[in-house]
Amino acid sequence: MNIAIRRLTIPLILGVLVLSGCEGEKEVATNGVKENGKQKTFTIGVTQIIQHPSLDAAFNGFKKALEDGGLKEGKNVRYHIQNAQGDMNNSQTIANNFVSDGVDLIFANSTPSAQSALNATKDIPIVFTSVTDPVSAGLVPAMDKAGENITGTTDSHPDAIGKTIQFIDEQTDAKTVGLIYNAGEQNSVAQIEKVKEAAKHTDLKLVEASVSTTAEVKQAAESLVGKADVFYIVTDNTVVSAIESVVSVANEKKIPVFTGELDSLKRGCFAAYGFDYYDIGYQAGQMAVAILKGEAKPSEIKPEYPKKLKLVINKQAAEKQGIKLKPEWDQMAEYIE
Repeated sequence: MNIAIRRLTIPLILGVLVLSGCEGEKEVATNGVKENGKQKTFTIGVTQIIQHPSLDAAFNGFKKALEDGGLKEGKNVRYHIQNAQGDMNNSQTIANNFVSDGVDLIFANSTPSAQSALNATKDIPIVFTSVTDPVSAGLVPAMDKAGENITGTTDSHPDAIGKTIQFIDEQTDAKTVGLIYNAGEQNSVAQIEKVKEAAKHTDLKLVEASVSTTAEVKQAAESLVGKADVFYIVTDNTVVSAIESVVSVANEKKIPVFTGELDSLKRGCFAAYGFDYYDIGYQAGQMAVAILKGEAKPSEIKPEYPKKLKLVINKQAAEKQGIKLKPEWDQMAEYIE
């Protein structure tokens, strides 16, 4: 080999080695678990509007999906968990702080939490759950199209409200339905509108009582005594967090309580067409795994509805609220004690 050839060959070899190293580094950096050959730890900001079992179950499902995807707390994921205690100002502050801290992803557990997160950033990925109407809330343009940096799962099955109203109309003697909700929650207002639309196809009349805080829930329930034959509590964060107040009035006055989510049945409500919040949290967690691993951008993952819907009846609540179970319900519902 002459000198001229050697002078050409050495730079070529070095160039190939450099390129090979870059490719290897790129592959490692984009697998979502390691960065530059080292284990990467993701920081996830978790923002929740208020404490109650449904939202807690959704977060548990979210964490399990990440764990199943190889992202384990204490190993390569850490959670920065914040609860707004029902205060929208707190919710916005939490979101702003997450942005300042430079978290890798925000998990927004409720409509207000997701709205605050999106107000705070258009860059950091946001995955939401427990959001009733992501479109009306301004989070995504449509249920088949994510936002630029946001996607997630809704806690409103398209058929749940219609089926609940149909059951009340066809399977009970009720003539009036009492609705208790926080008019300041966008998700609740959207659901109440759907209830009104569904009721148009029946002879049922609706009576409403609105609240601003959990402290007002029992008084609102008492204000509907004598006006409502049944209560229907949609997935309102304020009311659900104080659902025992509604149940206490219902048990005393023999008023059946229908709810928009299954967790409230364990707390004394009579019946619900619903789904497990754990499941929609798990669906959201699967989205987060894909985003953190670099497999997809938020804008490439369509929002999702709950995948399962079922009617569940609480037998003990039925007895306390003056409901006699019908044999035909055995084929329609699951029972809990």
